[in-house]
Amino acid sequence: MKGMTIRAMTQACHGIYHGDEGAVDIEISAITTDSRKIQKNGMFIAICGEKSDGHDYIGKCFDDGALCCISEHELPGESRPYIQVESSLTALKQLAAYYRQQLDIKVVGITGSVGKTSTKETIASVLAQKYKVKKTQGNFNNEIGLPLTVFTLEESDEIAVLEMGISDFGEMTRLTAIACPDVCVITNIGWCHLENLKTRDGILKAKTEIFKSMNPDGTVILNGDDDKLITIKDVYDKKPVFFGIENKCGIYAGNIVNNGLEGMTARICNVNTADNIRNFNVHIPVAGIHMVYNSMAAAAVGAVFGLTSKEIADGIANMETLAGRNHIIRTDSLLILDDCYNANPVSMKSSIDVLASSKGRKVAILGDMFELGENEKQLHYGVGEYFKDKNIDVLITVGELSKNIAAGVRTVSVCDVHSYDTKDELEKDFSKLLKKGDNILVKASHGMQFTKIVDFLEKLEL
Repeated sequence: MKGMTIRAMTQACHGIYHGDEGAVDIEISAITTDSRKIQKNGMFIAICGEKSDGHDYIGKCFDDGALCCISEHELPGESRPYIQVESSLTALKQLAAYYRQQLDIKVVGITGSVGKTSTKETIASVLAQKYKVKKTQGNFNNEIGLPLTVFTLEESDEIAVLEMGISDFGEMTRLTAIACPDVCVITNIGWCHLENLKTRDGILKAKTEIFKSMNPDGTVILNGDDDKLITIKDVYDKKPVFFGIENKCGIYAGNIVNNGLEGMTARICNVNTADNIRNFNVHIPVAGIHMVYNSMAAAAVGAVFGLTSKEIADGIANMETLAGRNHIIRTDSLLILDDCYNANPVSMKSSIDVLASSKGRKVAILGDMFELGENEKQLHYGVGEYFKDKNIDVLITVGELSKNIAAGVRTVSVCDVHSYDTKDELEKDFSKLLKKGDNILVKASHGMQFTKIVDFLEKLEL
């Protein structure tokens, strides 16, 4: 890892070095907080977690080839190199910030209430048409995941596309100090993490902390159809680039055709004649109007990095979906829309729209949405009311809060409604509830573990 000698890292995290002075100018090969993933000449950072204490594995990591470890404690009798710090978590972030500065790489930082991951995937697919791109893997988007993602960057990488997720004030300030984005993308300001952020204005304030450590000469790209984001007039005396469907002041989309679960087509247009992209048609392989927004954001980022219209269109058309995020699964019996990685009212309604666009019998399996604060019951009920005129045939809910979704549906729809307390109870009734050829949406907050429902449906024979 470029510049990551033990001496430099000790200085970067304000630690105390213990061990052989002859090792201090050796560059380490990798950094991890997972003792199972230690590499030869790598570094292990011992973090105290909820279930285990990384300090218990320091000896094993040395035996497995670690060159150096970071510890919050002095290690009596340990002769191998380690750096003692006050907080291993703080050291993790300090080292990531230091390593990011050693690399000649451009960073695209992505945040927002909904659609961060799908936007990240779309942008990365577009940029990969011209550059060597590294992107956030899985859900590594918080104060541990982001540093670990930064540590995977290599000197040969040209652009990093980093997802940045938060749930409280101040978190984004710490994340952006690590990433130092050259391009900042905010997808929207929705209803999520309200326990801490309270209101959409609070969410806007927390999300826009991403600007604090960005490159002041960089570019801010915002959803111009979002009533909160459109109020941002300038960042470091530069106007943001807006994208939208209703707002046509920057990148905008028209001629949108919904082909159900087979995806979308649209014409993406650009009012900025200084850019090298103008108007072009695109096939978006994933269903949902939100994917049109993701594609516009990707087009805006592509324009910043000099891609042609064809390169942008090819990148969008060739993007791949991830498990749990608008992922289409076809079995001999069913077509499953696996969108169970997470949920809030905005994303839930968007997925309902996607299901409504499918051809054939439509079944929604929905679960509880978490972190919605004191209005959680009303917000669930509002999702149920959104079923009006969607022509969805069956709603199945799992969990106490989602019973409010069922109650909302019953006021506006003749949809056949079933509610269950647990996933196990539901699985016993699947053969009675489902029919061969059904289109099924599976969605809930991550803590509901709806991946188990997806796994069950994949094996179900009707």
